[in-house]
Amino acid sequence: MFKKYTESFFDHLVYEKKYSSHTITSYQNDLTQFYSFLEQDMTCPEITEINHQHIRHWISSLIKDKIQSKTVNRKISSLKSFFKFLQREQIIVSNPLSHISGPKIPKRLPMFVEEKQMEQLFQAITFNLDFNGQRDKLILDILYQTGIRRSELSKLTESNIDLINSTIKVLGKRNKERIIPISLTLKRNLDNYLQVKKELNLSNPILLVNDKGIGLNEQAVYICVKSYLAQVTTIKKKSPHVLRHTFATHLLNNGADINAVKDLLGHANLSATQIYTHNTIEKLKKSYKQAHPRGE
Repeated sequence: MFKKYTESFFDHLVYEKKYSSHTITSYQNDLTQFYSFLEQDMTCPEITEINHQHIRHWISSLIKDKIQSKTVNRKISSLKSFFKFLQREQIIVSNPLSHISGPKIPKRLPMFVEEKQMEQLFQAITFNLDFNGQRDKLILDILYQTGIRRSELSKLTESNIDLINSTIKVLGKRNKERIIPISLTLKRNLDNYLQVKKELNLSNPILLVNDKGIGLNEQAVYICVKSYLAQVTTIKKKSPHVLRHTFATHLLNNGADINAVKDLLGHANLSATQIYTHNTIEKLKKSYKQAHPRGE
């Protein structure tokens, strides 16, 4: 019976919510884990009999198993969405998670690369002169100058690039499109790359390919970024998402409007963008302490 309801829920996520396959897989894993817990640790109740005590018992088991707070909260969110769907479908009367809250997560500032280090990346690091070297530099350039996600970058096609209007069209989460302006430098680099790609008869419509014309997957993008960032920074994380953090932080540090940054990042809510203002505030504090006579 549980499986019947979850299948309807996943159809809802795919066709109505238009969630990505990665997100849906996370929901599937969370719900499967929850139901397995009910089967193993207690008499498995009917879907209409699940209450807040079952939920709290499950959360306690996750914490006891030392599951990270962030992961626990994600699992709670998955269940909330599932039972909200059941409530909407009039299968249950009330949501057993309506008054459930997860463990607190300590706030962590997003990691980013300093401006001088990004300048070093593009000015001092030597990229191979072959096609792959030119493509690698373009990957870093696009991620840093647009702030797009790794998944969005991997899906870019040549038709998404508008060199006349100096923009790229990005398909983001929940299939939402957004238009991002590009600089003259990035436009020139894209144009050069597309010319070389054409000369090599790499006819794949996917923008980023290897020298055999096969489109790059997300893992290949990750490996590329990690390799080059390791040459200019010692921060712990060296990933495409760090370049997204870097894009947002540098914009705000240099006076960009936070609502404009929100739109460029494709955030649904301003609260998701506001985390980057903390880095800006920390920078102001540092400047104040260094410059004011009584700053210490």
